[in-house]
Amino acid sequence: MAARTELSQAAVADQLRALGVQAGGVLLVHTSFRAVRPVAGGPLGLVAALRDALGPDGTLVMPSMSDDDDVPFDPATSPAAGLGVVADTFWRMPGAKRGNHPFAFAAIGPQAAAITADPLPLPPHGPESPVGRVHDRDGQVLLLGCSHGENTTLHLAEILGGAPYRVPRHCTVLSDGHPTRVDYGENDHCCERFMLADDWLRSNGLQREGRVGHAQARLARAQDIARLAVENLKRDPLVFLHPASAGCDQCDAARASLTRPSPS
Repeated sequence: MAARTELSQAAVADQLRALGVQAGGVLLVHTSFRAVRPVAGGPLGLVAALRDALGPDGTLVMPSMSDDDDVPFDPATSPAAGLGVVADTFWRMPGAKRGNHPFAFAAIGPQAAAITADPLPLPPHGPESPVGRVHDRDGQVLLLGCSHGENTTLHLAEILGGAPYRVPRHCTVLSDGHPTRVDYGENDHCCERFMLADDWLRSNGLQREGRVGHAQARLARAQDIARLAVENLKRDPLVFLHPASAGCDQCDAARASLTRPSPS
């Protein structure tokens, strides 16, 4: 395999602008640096390019949650586990605001504090969450080297669209200085069928696609993603679940929740 050419931060910023990233806007990014690299400056260089494309009035947002349900989340020390090196680099940067709960997002920019300051949202990606705040501010969603399978805005759409499944989950928070377990129901499943959003958005001309770095990128308005998903959920509330015959354990668990009382 031929070696990839390292791209400058300026070149990546130009790619982002050409894709349609709006200067002064709110941009929620899910990314795989393995797909994007090499970029001058590494993960920090990619963040710099994203901020350059957004300009000083723009706000950059990334997921920053923990994956340990049994340890209280500490915004100053808990890694953004399983989200990639860019997300785990981003929350550590000077000026970054990070949520104070296990489903945290991080943000840099004029609207960072307002987007990340919500209390514990349950379910995690509902309207009163950072994902919901990006949606409310007519933000864009950039999937950089990853698919709609990683698109948290579709979990928001499930809640807005009344998806009926809730899988039992728990997290641990500090209450009066003591670790406290919080049980809740989450609209969770394998997320493979979130990739239906590609066809929904493309057929309506609402998804921009192209190369950013060395990765395939998808860009769409959060409100367009949610609206089209809600329309499809109204027609079929289980549209994002594999059929029972598919043998998907995660989707089967979500389907099974329909026959038992849902956690709060």
